[in-house]
Amino acid sequence: MRMPESSARRSRLPSLTGMRFVAAFAVVISHLSGQIVGTANPGLLDLITTLGPVGVAFFFVLSGFILTWVADPDDTARLFWRRRVAKIYPNHLVTFTAALVLMSVTNVPIMLINTIPPLLLVEPWIPNFDALGGLTGINVPSWTLGCEMVFYFCFPWLIRFLARIRPSRLWPWTAAITAAIIAVPFVALLLPRLPATSWDPAVPQWQSWFAYSFPFTRMLEFVLGILMARIVITGKWVRLGMAPAFLLTVICVVVQSTLPGIFHLCAGSTAFALALVIAAGAAADVRAARTPFSGRTMVWLGEISFALYLVHYLVIQYGPIDGVHATGEAMTGSLTTRLIDILLTVGISIALAAALYTLVERPVVRRFSRPTGGRKRLITVPDVVDRP
Repeated sequence: MRMPESSARRSRLPSLTGMRFVAAFAVVISHLSGQIVGTANPGLLDLITTLGPVGVAFFFVLSGFILTWVADPDDTARLFWRRRVAKIYPNHLVTFTAALVLMSVTNVPIMLINTIPPLLLVEPWIPNFDALGGLTGINVPSWTLGCEMVFYFCFPWLIRFLARIRPSRLWPWTAAITAAIIAVPFVALLLPRLPATSWDPAVPQWQSWFAYSFPFTRMLEFVLGILMARIVITGKWVRLGMAPAFLLTVICVVVQSTLPGIFHLCAGSTAFALALVIAAGAAADVRAARTPFSGRTMVWLGEISFALYLVHYLVIQYGPIDGVHATGEAMTGSLTTRLIDILLTVGISIALAAALYTLVERPVVRRFSRPTGGRKRLITVPDVVDRP
């Protein structure tokens, strides 16, 4: 069945909003892995730490999907960029400032390399572990925002190009982009093998940067999301249910967790599985079908997920657990103490995320999303979906 383009554009996607919380929470859990399992169970540790890269890949794919889904032919590039900056930067500035204060009072080294690039969201362009977070990072998760800003800047041109792909060719294009994502770590192996990263001496810094942080390689996942949205909008979706899509994702995550070095970081085929989950959730929402992610509570949690993503690492670094993070440090304290610390960390993170969303993100987005009269028009999917 071909889904009318107008129907797709009218449809809200509560399931995808709920999924955002699952992805953000996966990142939180990955950064708590040291306190959850320590180093005594390396297999389980690898599985939990894999949830972080998977959650990041989900957000990159989802960004491309959602922006294509809501693309408006009357929009302008200037207004689009304004909305994206209003969405991203205020939360980032608040958490950046909080991190700077916390670093000052706890005597964490404050240097140009770990402050100026993160402030300007240019750290993913720098193959330096201190710029990307390292052991003295100002707020490690913020590096992904630098990638997102690049995606947003390129979106007007990307959508113009990808919207010209005929519907019958969308799946082959999707397969080609997936193959390119899988190829990224193999290409990274051609880069210099020195220096080693601080988080894993077996992984060269340049290779880790190219495969995991470089905006142009991560843009492949963003493009995958655009293509998957066009597949659903143009009626080329294969009606895969959410349950088998999630099962495939779980299998891919388990496989990814067993891979060595940079292959452990890279989404590979997991990105394609995540794209299927997103498309299946969108298709369910279009049919107005209830899903585990479309309830009111999950939607609210999804709405605060961006704020949760930005605040949780600061709570881990400076909160009850006192700096245990994804490097798999040895567990401290009894099982009861660790459980209480983990629950406190999660609870504080959600409370701060709710406050950040309510007091900063939502009012700023409402205030600065108004039209500004820009002239640079976006050529979006609805302009060309009827191309044979």
